[in-house]
Amino acid sequence: MQVGPLSIPEHELVERFVRASGPGGQNVNKVATAVELRFDVAASPALPEMVRARLLARRDRRMTTDGVLVLSAQRFRTQERNREDARARLAAFIESGLRAPTPRIATRPTRAAKERRLGEKRVRAARKQGRSGRGWE
Repeated sequence: MQVGPLSIPEHELVERFVRASGPGGQNVNKVATAVELRFDVAASPALPEMVRARLLARRDRRMTTDGVLVLSAQRFRTQERNREDARARLAAFIESGLRAPTPRIATRPTRAAKERRLGEKRVRAARKQGRSGRGWE
């Protein structure tokens, strides 16, 4: 499987076909069309170390504590389309780890912004003071 400049070998992907939940009549009870795709991010030799670290650092509910990504695809009625959907989602997940996040540049608020904030703070304080019945002193 090709993901940008990376190539993920087929033997690293584990696919399991299960019955899909939801509506579908008799077909849903008989045919295993949903795909559960597993990819071991933590142990994959195909991923560069920086990409692996970025993907494991993400707080994603699809990632197990062992570093295995579990994708479930059941949008379509056929096994093949669900398989393609799961692989496309895996490719998108890996591509998100290929790009390093741009570092945040620390900035300081302008004098006008500080004055605006303090002015709004005074107005808010006066409004609340007025509610108490004593008035602004």
